[in-house]
Amino acid sequence: MDIDKIITHGGGAHRDEFLACCVLLSECPAPIERRDPTEAELADARIAVLDIGHRHEPELLNFDHHQFPRDAEVSCALSLVLQHIGLLEHARQFCDWLEATEHFDCRGPKETAEWIGVTPEQMRKLDSPVDPTILRLFAKQSTHLPGEPLWEVMRAMGSEWLGYIQGLTAQIQFLQENGELWTIERGDQTFEVFAILNRNSPIGDAATGVGFHLKALEKEETVVAVVTPDNRSEGHGLRKFNDSPLLDFSRVDAEPDVHFAHKRGFIAKTSAQNPERLRELLTLAWLGEA
Repeated sequence: MDIDKIITHGGGAHRDEFLACCVLLSECPAPIERRDPTEAELADARIAVLDIGHRHEPELLNFDHHQFPRDAEVSCALSLVLQHIGLLEHARQFCDWLEATEHFDCRGPKETAEWIGVTPEQMRKLDSPVDPTILRLFAKQSTHLPGEPLWEVMRAMGSEWLGYIQGLTAQIQFLQENGELWTIERGDQTFEVFAILNRNSPIGDAATGVGFHLKALEKEETVVAVVTPDNRSEGHGLRKFNDSPLLDFSRVDAEPDVHFAHKRGFIAKTSAQNPERLRELLTLAWLGEA
């Protein structure tokens, strides 16, 4: 994507066009101008026009939603840009705040609060001082240029956020290809574990993408533990999923191939590499259902 300039509306600034600018800056380090676009600029495919212009023409980099019908699906300048670069689906999957931002921009605070299921007063208690401060600074200037502190922060924000989405997307792809669902029997009870044994895993101990993957599989309520390659040894980490009360990994502390088991029981590290041995350790940690 080649962009010579980004244009968005003047006056008060909002989260959607601000973040849309951040996303585009991560792709192209262009200056930002806050004003009405000309017809020539709307027709120029090297000038991105965000949240103004009453046109949604991705091929011309025009991303406005205000002309959409009243009953149209909620969207905003940010979601239109994300759709254009092919990341909207993943952004909605990984960032719960995005859909709320779309609702807020299209429906306002009262309807958004009702959609979430809270009161406007409760929503205000969740306000952060970061958003309004940054947006006021953005609104104070009609032009933002490369090298200026706020412009550099915006570009860093866009790069960081897109990196987060792209990283999780890669994790999900890896999990789809390499993840295993184990059903383990203990007496007359069974429990499910999600295991990643491929040592080329980009997942790491935190396994951030696992929760999203299991939610897509509709397994987030049934899986109680996750097995991942240990990033500090040749063995594996055993971790509760969603802090399940049905396992306590402190129970395997005395096992000869376990070199760490947290006293609170939510994680253990083992040198074991054999899947059968990993299943044995999980079975030993099982407390069972009442």
